[in-house]
Amino acid sequence: MHAASVPVFKQFLASLDALLAKATQHAAERKIDPEALLQARLFPDMFPLLRQVQIACDFAKSVPARLAGADVPSYEDSERDFDQLRARIARTIAFIDGLPTAGFEGGEQREIVLRPGTPKERKLDGRTYLLHYGLPQFFFHVTTAYDLLRHNGIEVGKKDYMGAY
Repeated sequence: MHAASVPVFKQFLASLDALLAKATQHAAERKIDPEALLQARLFPDMFPLLRQVQIACDFAKSVPARLAGADVPSYEDSERDFDQLRARIARTIAFIDGLPTAGFEGGEQREIVLRPGTPKERKLDGRTYLLHYGLPQFFFHVTTAYDLLRHNGIEVGKKDYMGAY
């Protein structure tokens, strides 16, 4: 479960960080207010880029933590610029890097409870949680962040999205 989660989250968090670095450079070179990019949306009812990055980090820290039986750290969602978002990504990578590999043993059978105590409560085994919920959610938000940047003129491609593997 460690090999199927932590390295994947790290790869795409690193690519997300590099995408944000390109966005920062793009905004500076073209004298674009970074806020215009941070608040970019493809449609009015969707979350802006800033929130997409925050949510991607939330999945990247919570999924491995739950699989390892560790507490999920809480982030305040107080980021307001690219540097703060990149710091959140770095903090997320550091957290998941610090999860002991041994904690993931048996994680595929560990019961994961989503939205506990609510009418939407759902119980999944670790394997189902990772493969059918956690990773798809994470990739949705990373892909949406990529799409928002590409739509707004940042010159990025598939290699930028994939990062180093």
